[in-house]
Amino acid sequence: PHAVQRVATEVADMQAIADAEMEAAGQPKIKIEPWDYRYYAEKVRAEKYDLDMAEVRPYLQLDRLVEAMMWCAEELFGFQFQPVGNLPIFHPDVTVYEVVQKSDGSHVGLFYLDPFAREGKRSGAWMMDYRGQSGWDLDPASADVPLRTPIVSNNSNFVPAADGKPVLISWDDATTLFHEFGHALHGLSSRVHYPSQSGTNVARDFVEFPSQVLEHWLSTPEVLTRYATHYETGEPMPKELLDKIEASSKFNSGFETVEYLACAILDMKLHQLQAGDIDVSEFEKSALAEIGMPDELPMRHRLPHFSHLFSSDAYSAGYYSYLWSDALTADAAEMFVEAGSFFDEETAAKLFDHILSVGDTIDPVETYRNFRGRDVDTEALLRKRGFAE
Repeated sequence: PHAVQRVATEVADMQAIADAEMEAAGQPKIKIEPWDYRYYAEKVRAEKYDLDMAEVRPYLQLDRLVEAMMWCAEELFGFQFQPVGNLPIFHPDVTVYEVVQKSDGSHVGLFYLDPFAREGKRSGAWMMDYRGQSGWDLDPASADVPLRTPIVSNNSNFVPAADGKPVLISWDDATTLFHEFGHALHGLSSRVHYPSQSGTNVARDFVEFPSQVLEHWLSTPEVLTRYATHYETGEPMPKELLDKIEASSKFNSGFETVEYLACAILDMKLHQLQAGDIDVSEFEKSALAEIGMPDELPMRHRLPHFSHLFSSDAYSAGYYSYLWSDALTADAAEMFVEAGSFFDEETAAKLFDHILSVGDTIDPVETYRNFRGRDVDTEALLRKRGFAE
């Protein structure tokens, strides 16, 4: 209900701009439709916050952002990433890093970075592990599972630039870069005995928590002032632009929440059906009407191509999990805010000790309670998305 109410406000703002444009052009008024939403949303963003996201792109160089996320890993968890050139790679675009512990130089694992699109590569961005961590014991000699350090990768589909030119990416792509690196850190931080419980082998509605929480570090002043530098001048992103990004952080949250939740709810409804012969179009139409889906919004994924549901059983009746993970994320982020910094050492240590390193050896409810000192406050998610105002 909070998100649908916000959609009504967003649509009203867009409709006002569309009406003014049509009137100025001497054209009949239009009604905002799903295919208009993103177009007019950007016009509202420019009008309300004086922010054109195209202004941000010149400051977001892929190479610099890779440096930024690795710097965060060192500041937070003491991980240092050192390029190595004597290991086999499957394509020249791939870079391999040895990850070592800053305090004593001990080997943590290997990190493969495969950032660019090429023929035959699947689309999107993802993390995977080539080898999960196992055999972590106080007395390795007594272990029945040998110590194996993790080998993980981050994979993207950025388009390479011409020789000598930096690859500039969008704010959304930069967020995804940090997101997938959060998964990688989850794999690299694992300190468990059995590989089936290591790294990201956790409950479906917990696996996105470490990745989503790491997204918060992209927008910190420490990262943006150091690494968001203009590709031509080398100047850091100006404070005025930083302030605009912060001011618009809750912008379009109604759209983002409703288009997602429509899919999550229909996913659950589909998996509650008993009949084997389903008219998918009719089901989608009636189910959306039942939950009060605003006419102006599309689903994020129409059912016929909703691969999360049917490509495997991993997400069956589980697409909701991204939102529950974001509830954890919002509450965890407030813990850093309460500590005074996203780089607070004590809070970062708790995140490592109770979330990143334990894998699936502890019930997620219990391990979150160990981290936060209490159960999750779901009101934090409403605050994060601006629905509590």
